[in-house]
Amino acid sequence: MTPVSLLFPGKLRRIVSFMTGALAGFAMDAQEVANSGETLRLIESRGYLRCGVDVGLSGFAERGADGVWRGFDVDLCHAYAAAILGRESAVRFVPLTTAERFDALAAEEVDILIRNTSWTFERDVGMGFDFAGIAYFDGQGFMAPADLGITSARDLHGARVCVQGATTSALNLADYSATHSLDMQTLEYPTATAGLEAYAAGECDVYTNDLSSLAGLRASLENRDDHILLPDVISKEPLGPVIREGDAAFEDVARWILISLIAAEELGVTAENARAQAENNPNREIRRLLGAEGNFGDRLGLDNRFALRAIEAGGNYGQIFDRNLGSASPLQLRRGLNAQWTEGGLLYAPPFR
Repeated sequence: MTPVSLLFPGKLRRIVSFMTGALAGFAMDAQEVANSGETLRLIESRGYLRCGVDVGLSGFAERGADGVWRGFDVDLCHAYAAAILGRESAVRFVPLTTAERFDALAAEEVDILIRNTSWTFERDVGMGFDFAGIAYFDGQGFMAPADLGITSARDLHGARVCVQGATTSALNLADYSATHSLDMQTLEYPTATAGLEAYAAGECDVYTNDLSSLAGLRASLENRDDHILLPDVISKEPLGPVIREGDAAFEDVARWILISLIAAEELGVTAENARAQAENNPNREIRRLLGAEGNFGDRLGLDNRFALRAIEAGGNYGQIFDRNLGSASPLQLRRGLNAQWTEGGLLYAPPFR
């Protein structure tokens, strides 16, 4: 007999396995319970979303002196809370280091992880997690003192390199070093901030991390103009929201909230005009997105205005990007790959249809 795992891929395989076990009289295990939409019900009964974020990364997730969390990832968490619970404030931020993040998610200490986490085969298939999409297209690079005279990562033979441990950055560095026969001395640190402090103290010659992280870390240096980002990009780092594997219903919720923010930018829907667009715009896709037509929210276990609330919480994808990372932020990052597909980028929202 052909195994079920070969006949039915992905979500369908989980559903068939669940039905087979039930017919055989087996009790549902934790994953099967999750597949029934348990995560969403727990969030709703609790009354707030637990969002795992970075312990402190400029532009993405940072707690100010006033105690308020701000950043790109933080605004995404607010959008999720608004979509699911009706209030952008219905969120608890759980700061997690790279070493803590996956254990915390697996142990159900957070409902969703939104903290510069790269989508890889091992994390998706081997570790029991699902990625709800790509929120930021990144790549790994290097920061070096301008007076060091380095113009390329190929010049790093014999260099001391600071890197954050328990990340794809450390693995990518090892691959790059081996591929190009570079005898680097790798120094690992538990957080991005610890790595930056070591770099600033001269413990290493260069610092490697995702380029978005390096831009934020460089901006925090007192003498930022004395440091440069090398032109080399040595990896692909698709960053996105992560949930526990097995809850197909919540995976759909997490995916389509993110898609709604991306689609809103493409369609010209902003935090300021979303409600008027829902009431007056004859464009049927905009009306479906904003809940004025169709029953898309109902099919997710939410109400039909979920996307409208997500957009009103902090704006569409472009507004969130510009405020935290782009032209209206200290980082001044270009959109690049994170531009809409109509502008030469990779953002491409499936249609609300």
